[in-house]
Amino acid sequence: MAEMFFQGWDGILRTLVVGVLTYACLVLFLRVSGKRTLAKLNAFDLVVTVALGSTFSAILVQQSVPMAQGVAALALLVVMQFAVTWASVRSGRFARLIRSEPRLLLRHGAPCAGAMRAERITEEEILSAIRAEGGRDLAAAEAVILESDGTLSVVLSPPPS
Repeated sequence: MAEMFFQGWDGILRTLVVGVLTYACLVLFLRVSGKRTLAKLNAFDLVVTVALGSTFSAILVQQSVPMAQGVAALALLVVMQFAVTWASVRSGRFARLIRSEPRLLLRHGAPCAGAMRAERITEEEILSAIRAEGGRDLAAAEAVILESDGTLSVVLSPPPS
């Protein structure tokens, strides 16, 4: 029963040493790869960010994962992210394959029911986004757009003069 809470100092020492070294490698990789690696600009970017965190966690807590193998996995994720973004900047076709296009969900205060249904967005979610921007109701918005990264952008109607 005691082993459930403490299995010895070796595991703790390994976690500390491997954690510091792996963290330093991850920071170096992210610094070299640029800001885009953690940008969350689209679903692919989000997946890479989550995978980096998951891999880092596995390196820290699973003694069966050697640090060199874990660092190689982190490097692979960063290199693949770089390659995909490099290709998407140079090829419109590849970019369309990787990232989704923004979608108009509300126009001139009127919900676009088909787009909302296809994107699984409720009127309440749109209204919440409008309120967050200072609007009171759907009519307060000129447009609401579901962006490629999953956020809702609101363009408020100009106030009556």
